[in-house]
Amino acid sequence: MSYTLIRPALFALDAETAHHLTLGTLKALQRVGLVRAPAHAATDCTRQVMGIRFPNPVGLAAGLDKNGEYIDALGALGFGFIEVGTVTPRPQPGNPRPRLFRLPGAEAVINRMGFNNLGVERLVRNVHRASWRGVLGINIGKNFDTPLERAADDYVACLRKVYPLASYITVNISSPNTKGLRDLQASTLLETLLAALHGQREQLAHDYGRRVPLALKIAPDLADAEIGAIGDLLERYGFDCVIATNTTIGRDGVTALPHGDETGGLSGAPVKARATHVVRELARVLQGRIPIIGVGGISAGVDAREKIDAGASLVQLYTGLIYKGPALVEECVAALCGQDRAPGRP
Repeated sequence: MSYTLIRPALFALDAETAHHLTLGTLKALQRVGLVRAPAHAATDCTRQVMGIRFPNPVGLAAGLDKNGEYIDALGALGFGFIEVGTVTPRPQPGNPRPRLFRLPGAEAVINRMGFNNLGVERLVRNVHRASWRGVLGINIGKNFDTPLERAADDYVACLRKVYPLASYITVNISSPNTKGLRDLQASTLLETLLAALHGQREQLAHDYGRRVPLALKIAPDLADAEIGAIGDLLERYGFDCVIATNTTIGRDGVTALPHGDETGGLSGAPVKARATHVVRELARVLQGRIPIIGVGGISAGVDAREKIDAGASLVQLYTGLIYKGPALVEECVAALCGQDRAPGRP
């Protein structure tokens, strides 16, 4: 059944309820063989990034599957890679509901979820149970009640737990929904965190005989000078990738819309231009020394191409899937791999 036919029914529900219903249904359909990878999965569209072979450059961003409960079902949609999380050392409920809001007039979403997840131990068990063997990123964060001066302890604890299971690990310091988290993007705090993670990764690489790449996910609301400083620190501490960007605290283009004044991070079409600017600035600073994953406002194949043209090596989807459905994956792969599929075709 076409997603465009069932979307009105989903949009009639509370956004978080629809989110869980959609994933649960997808998982059930995949289990009985009714969800299968599209034809593009057989096409050679590989990318070598971070020393990892990606079967295609279109991935799923973190946040959709926080606990790694739907890896097999999501893997059947044709993504080149999947990123699960954000996960924290201890389970936490996140912020009170309602905390997820659609803004259809702008093809946007505002969320203030607050790293709601079942804890890293549960995620590890779910990853072990999954049969999908594609490229898996695991996104890690800190618990809401961990002081900033001890944030590195939380990130290191998660790093240790997920290291044996991840293709790469993303350090999330850019969600606006955990109080003070974005302060970790400031040079002094960021250097302390990156140094701790670098040292722990070196030890884990020795222990496991395998060096798992580390990525840093940053906000779109950074000045160019801040982006440059972050780029310098990533190089200094041997990070392998930067993901640009998370959601924005800005409200350009949505203030007059229903729910446009809700607190939280704004994603979707309104963040596209700013996220692309951050990708372009990172590319200028890094000069190819560290690859970039572009995310933010991709709702068509041409948007994915825009991120690549700005300097990204890979892209990730999230909010666009809410409005366009799984066909968006195929459209973006086609746009980036030169296949004969018209952008925007349902």
